[in-house]
Amino acid sequence: MPLAKRVAVTLPAGPKIEHTISRIEWAEEHGFPDAWFSDSGAPDTLTQVAAIAHHTQNLRIGVAVTPVYTRSPSVLAASANVISQLLPDRFVMGLGSSSQTIMGQWNGIPLDKPLTRVKETAQLVRTMLSGDKTDFDGETLYSRGYRQAPLENPPPIYLAALRSSMVEMAAEFGDGVIFNLWPKKALPKMMEHVRIGAERAGKDPESVEIVNRAMVLCTNDKARGRDMFRAQFAPYYATPVYNNFLSWAGYEDAAATISEGWAEKDRAKTSGAMTDAMIDEIGIIGSKEEIQDRIREDAEGGVHTHIIAPLGGDPEDVQNTFNAFSADEFQF
Repeated sequence: MPLAKRVAVTLPAGPKIEHTISRIEWAEEHGFPDAWFSDSGAPDTLTQVAAIAHHTQNLRIGVAVTPVYTRSPSVLAASANVISQLLPDRFVMGLGSSSQTIMGQWNGIPLDKPLTRVKETAQLVRTMLSGDKTDFDGETLYSRGYRQAPLENPPPIYLAALRSSMVEMAAEFGDGVIFNLWPKKALPKMMEHVRIGAERAGKDPESVEIVNRAMVLCTNDKARGRDMFRAQFAPYYATPVYNNFLSWAGYEDAAATISEGWAEKDRAKTSGAMTDAMIDEIGIIGSKEEIQDRIREDAEGGVHTHIIAPLGGDPEDVQNTFNAFSADEFQF
């Protein structure tokens, strides 16, 4: 049976939990099937998921993604245990390596062996959620003798991935794969690596859910939207993780210029490397009809769940963007 096509609002809605609760209640009222949190800082995401659980009756809640370096597998499994009791069959645990900025600069944690660390964390968390006693000695993680009460229906584990090896690993060891900030011409290549990884594990590739955080803006002023994208994401593409991904996706010259501009502290050079054409490949900026058509195009390319993440923080822009994907405005 084919996996359902879904749209989601992005969370949190700001630093105040009351605003996140309001967005969740609005999303449920307007027919969104999902809400997905990011997880990079305060307020803490897994705590928020537990705190807001009783405010929703139908939404599936996911996290895209919790970094594997800032919590041990036993802490992740213990958190998932609580959340899964509060949201039975409606919680997705998303794990990923994060970036050098969040790990190295914010937390002082080296981003060592990210592929192996993500894989081994997923393996250990899955064992712990099953109630089995751990007996694991990996390259990056060790656990022996830990056991927690098993869950009747443990949550699925989705893994974030960008380039080929990580995408294959995510499809092999995860229940789903989470994408972010890709140029649309790279999607076929990414989906091919999903197929390779899934088949390596003996899975039907069609059974692996693909979740994508889409950077979207409903507007008639595309120039303003592109400038917002440059301001928000030029620093992302300056980090090694995303810079290497941009090069892998076919923008070698732009990636090199962004890296040079960032090292030189030349903001104009860094953001200027992101041409209008390149931004239109990554961001989803335009009229209601244009952004809806692009999400449908991504769905045809293999994406199942589309996290609608409005560009910028202007309340009117945010609401107009979400409105375009309410149940009475949008269907696949």
